Amino acid sequence: MSHAPGPAAPADAPEEVTPQERMKRRFEILFGLIVTIFAAVLALNELASGKYGDDELQASAERTSAYLWYQSKGIKETEVEGQRDMMKAFVETGIVPTEKAAGVLKQVDVLSARVDRYGKEKKEILEGSKAVGPAGFMQEIDGKKGQVIGVKDIEAKLERLGLAGDRFDLGTLFLQLSLVLGAIGIIVTQEKLKRAFLAMMLTCGISGTGFFFFALKTVGFFLKNPS
Repeated sequence: MSHAPGPAAPADAPEEVTPQERMKRRFEILFGLIVTIFAAVLALNELASGKYGDDELQASAERTSAYLWYQSKGIKETEVEGQRDMMKAFVETGIVPTEKAAGVLKQVDVLSARVDRYGKEKKEILEGSKAVGPAGFMQEIDGKKGQVIGVKDIEAKLERLGLAGDRFDLGTLFLQLSLVLGAIGIIVTQEKLKRAFLAMMLTCGISGTGFFFFALKTVGFFLKNPS
């Protein structure tokens, strides 16, 4: 006596997914998403670090040029002072005849005016046109006065850029650690380990992102007219 076959199972019946597999997939999606975000932040951090690193090199060259300019004015000032003092000494000691003393003293006054001018020029180079004001504008750049960026301003800019560079470096370090931890977190299978690596990855990634934004703030990126 034959038995009628029972109903066949549907061919497209979904496979059962174990809780472990669901957990693994959720973590893979989560790790992948976070790794992608922090990788993007790392790329932006590297881009900004390179840009402001170039600015630091340029500012360093500007500082060197400004110091050479300042020193050249100082050398000229010293030379003129020596000429003036020598001519005054000639008059005071009587080496110059009395009838020519008046003419020599006029030249002394001219040299004194040049010494004063060199002193003002040095001050503008050192402090900048903005600091000395219109009355202290002595130098011309491209035919215009009041365009001198002072050595002190350049030094302050270099200090900011150096501090920002340190923060960009720390941002790179923590973001790279975050990506490494994320990669390890995807590989491990135990849920506790995955949670631990997720927490460490988030901590490092958030720290690196924080250093990135602190570096941008240091260089005045968020200001309308950063100096």
